[in-house]
Amino acid sequence: MISKFWVIIPARYASTRFPGKPLANISGKPMIQHVYNNAINSGAYKVIVATDDNRIRKVAEDFGASVCMTSEKHKSGTDRIAEVARQYHLIGNEVIVNVQGDEPLLPAKYIIQTANDLIEHPLADMSTLHTSIKSRDELLNPNVIKSIHNKDGFALYYSRAPIPYIRDKSDLDTENNLATLYFSHIGIYSYRASFLQTCTNLDPCSIEQAESLEQLRVLYNGGKIFSSEVKENYGIGVDTQEDLDKVNKMINTP
Repeated sequence: MISKFWVIIPARYASTRFPGKPLANISGKPMIQHVYNNAINSGAYKVIVATDDNRIRKVAEDFGASVCMTSEKHKSGTDRIAEVARQYHLIGNEVIVNVQGDEPLLPAKYIIQTANDLIEHPLADMSTLHTSIKSRDELLNPNVIKSIHNKDGFALYYSRAPIPYIRDKSDLDTENNLATLYFSHIGIYSYRASFLQTCTNLDPCSIEQAESLEQLRVLYNGGKIFSSEVKENYGIGVDTQEDLDKVNKMINTP
């Protein structure tokens, strides 16, 4: 099933850890172009690059992307795509997929999956993805966001800590417990247009600030996030120069 959905790619130049990140070279193309091409391959009704920087705008338009200029004051990618949705008068149940501009390896099929998950689950306000954690190092890494869900696939909580807690620490040494109990969150979201505007107007909450995880604001306020599992680890996002070097190696290795 593929129904109509929009993809909006927030991309800002002034990253604290990696200024100019969307324009970083990956196999001869700017990173934002890799992200855009994957989004186009998803069959989205429309793909839009959302930015506040004219350098990104020019590069994106040069490779044929639709670009929407947004405010410089946004604190998050969610706020940026919400502005785009308002500019394009997206309302009601229109499905909007937020594909981060630093995810050059995110495959089109995952974009399709998260969009269809939202379309197929009318009780959900948002949808996202997760995959099983396969190593103890990954489990204990605070940069790997752990997710836990109920029997119907709706998110219960997200944390940088290993959740659920296992009282008998020896159980952590078994791969079976890792694969069946622990899941890492994949940072792609689909929103219903009406809820996108609602959630950007919510005040930050204590658990969000403690974990530094924006999605906890949604759960804290009673929003429903549906999350489905993907089996394949597609790679990594780019937060640092080291990540960029790894991605270049992945793309250029036969």
